Amino acid sequence: MRIDLVLELLDSPGQLVKALEPISIFGANLVTVVHKRDYKNEKGRVPVQLTLEGEHEDLKKVVDRFEELGFSIIELDGVVRKETVTTIFYGHIVDQDLRDTMDRINELDGVVIVAFDIKLNGEKESTALINIEVDVGKKQTVFARIAEIAEEKGLLVINEV
Repeated sequence: MRIDLVLELLDSPGQLVKALEPISIFGANLVTVVHKRDYKNEKGRVPVQLTLEGEHEDLKKVVDRFEELGFSIIELDGVVRKETVTTIFYGHIVDQDLRDTMDRINELDGVVIVAFDIKLNGEKESTALINIEVDVGKKQTVFARIAEIAEEKGLLVINEV
């Protein structure tokens, strides 16, 4: 059996080697590897395309191990598994418990904030740009949680369309 996948790895020494270890541990074969260091995203990560061959169970163990190690599998056999959602909060963001806002978004299954940029304006209202990595199919759940938080905290929210 053969699978194609795309991982996102931090662009730092040793990450590619760390990603390749489960392949040999579980007896799979590496057919191709394309490490695209020129395509670093806003999280400082680079895509790595892998083609693996092996028994179905061995390949499943490799994929499970990638997830245990915290590698983001953004595509598996041509199926996109993760997407990025961008939203903006406007208002008294810091005064409304910024940590609570982030924790409540991150507590959703298959959702993690990957970037949170805030522009402070003294004692006035601030703007926060939030990038969230979401499992495919969970965008509406994220938007609903964001709307709930914004309403509760008196923030204006602008979601991507």
